[in-house]
Amino acid sequence: MANTFLHTCYRIGDIDRSVSFYEKLGFSEAGRMPIGDEAINVFMGLPDGDPILELTYNHGVTDYELGTGYNHIALAVSDLDGTLAALATQGISPEKPPYRPGGRTTGSRIAFVRDPDGYRIELVERGDLTE
Repeated sequence: MANTFLHTCYRIGDIDRSVSFYEKLGFSEAGRMPIGDEAINVFMGLPDGDPILELTYNHGVTDYELGTGYNHIALAVSDLDGTLAALATQGISPEKPPYRPGGRTTGSRIAFVRDPDGYRIELVERGDLTE
């Protein structure tokens, strides 16, 4: 099933404030990606590593109630359809069928499942993870 931990996502109220804070902890900004008209993802990483922190700014939202700021963890899978089929045999279904975020036509497909407490886990198709 999952072979690699990818990232943790936090919802933030101010991009500059959050980026500045995480830079103080040794992170650096690796890139930004708009999610339609609703949000911007800012990817932060540590030296010599992949971005492991996704800061999501939802336009017009400046703060969150405690407990709503946390969004999901992400796991790489080599075969998203096969993983979802295996999970289905154990009674675990995705929130919706696999898709590419923001209406993209290329790139990794994703799907979200929920743990027993309702926390979301993003499954990101990454092909052969042994390479």
